[in-house]
Amino acid sequence: MGDPRGFLKVRTRRELAERPVAERVRDWFDVHAECGLQPWTQEQAARCMDCGTPFCMTGCPLGNLIPEFNDLVVRGQWEDAYNRLSSTSNFPEFTGRICPALCESACVLGIHQPPTMIKNDELTIIEQAWELGLVKPLPPQRLTDQTVAVVGSGPAGLACAQQLTRAGHTVVVYERDDAIGGLMRYGIPNFKLDKRLIDRRVEQMEAEGTVFRTGVEIGRDISWDDLRSRYDAVVVAIGSTVPRDMNLPGRTLDGIHFAMEYLPDATRRVYGVEPVHGIDAKDKHVIVIGGGDTGSDCLGTAIRQGAKDVTVLQIMPKEPTERPDAQPWPTFARLYQKTTSMAEGGEYLYSTDSVDFIGSDEEQAKVHVEHSTATEGFVADGHGHVTGLRVVDVAPGEDGPFTRQPGTERVLPADLVLISVGFLHPDTTTLVDQLPVDLDGRGNVARDERFATSQDGVFVAGDAGRGQSLVVWAVAEGRSCAAAVDEYLTGSTELPAPIHASQRPMALPR
Repeated sequence: MGDPRGFLKVRTRRELAERPVAERVRDWFDVHAECGLQPWTQEQAARCMDCGTPFCMTGCPLGNLIPEFNDLVVRGQWEDAYNRLSSTSNFPEFTGRICPALCESACVLGIHQPPTMIKNDELTIIEQAWELGLVKPLPPQRLTDQTVAVVGSGPAGLACAQQLTRAGHTVVVYERDDAIGGLMRYGIPNFKLDKRLIDRRVEQMEAEGTVFRTGVEIGRDISWDDLRSRYDAVVVAIGSTVPRDMNLPGRTLDGIHFAMEYLPDATRRVYGVEPVHGIDAKDKHVIVIGGGDTGSDCLGTAIRQGAKDVTVLQIMPKEPTERPDAQPWPTFARLYQKTTSMAEGGEYLYSTDSVDFIGSDEEQAKVHVEHSTATEGFVADGHGHVTGLRVVDVAPGEDGPFTRQPGTERVLPADLVLISVGFLHPDTTTLVDQLPVDLDGRGNVARDERFATSQDGVFVAGDAGRGQSLVVWAVAEGRSCAAAVDEYLTGSTELPAPIHASQRPMALPR
């Protein structure tokens, strides 16, 4: 250990400083004023107790060697720290920025003090590694005669592709968008994840031998069965992209969109790419339905676009500030955390449900007046543009999850409504038609413990098989799937497999 008494000497946790709100809402750069090695980094890393049983490692699906790299951060041994970290994680610059840090919830120090800054130590190591030129391409020493197609370039697809390339296979990654990265590219705002971080990893992977094909949609440009005939193995890593909709009166009004129609458009504009849907929050009353991370991303994006105001609705009550009894250590606790976007403005309404959408049509408005409590009989296919959203307070109910509270209905003005209530399953329409694979009860691609689908030689990794999850689970799945594919192709594998297909987190944050 760098300092066996470090956690006794330093009892406070030092967070990364953020740029002033008035400054950062005028651009799309990282909200943080600090990144990488800071004067206090090693002092904070010394708070790690190097526990005999490091529960932090059980909280991390990648199995990162956290006490080991924390100690190396304290000592300033950056090359050794990078080697430890990269042995378990392909893209720590991604997880170090956008992972909710399941490891920190499992930190033993967190029982009675703020937990060790594991996530920031991870980020510091990888940024030091890039700055010191330690991150280099690792091409295979020899090539096999086996070929693999990876469909989808999110974190699962990229991790799987990198592992298989380094094992000596010829890997081609297909992406239907114009750039690599999946939802990391267009689904996460630039102020949370600068896309140049993705670009430098793609350059490394290309130097290792991975081939990328953008603007190619499997199922349309190339059929799934044709793809399978071309390659010795296929990995389906298409994510969980079918959004959960809201079947409310007035849903067909103009101005109501899914979050994943809105956020990609905003990022495309930042990088000079033509937006697909043309959605912009400038000078609009914006309502975001859904208070998770994606809802927070919509909030920060709308503020930067110049929205008049932004209201975020969350049907759940406000999270507690301290760990509830039902979520004991070392499980992931759903605690209230103020995101950087929440600090920039907007209003969060908790325990609030949506009733119906109000449109600009006068007759429609009249119907709303006559049916102030309507959930039925309203013009469900109303025309015109959305002008408001009727909401109601809810409370935990005896016969169901929520009970609407009488007398709490009111109308919130809205020119733009963004639906951010999660995803149902992957879009498997062409896959099932052209290369029939079994689906599970939730519509995900079914797989066995080795990530193999019902079709020989076809594997699935990430949200497409697991369902909507986290970037750290996607990377872990990609690595494990790569080991399964390597074993399928060669009869054995030395690639690491940190998780199995049915493994679940101790508690999954939304």
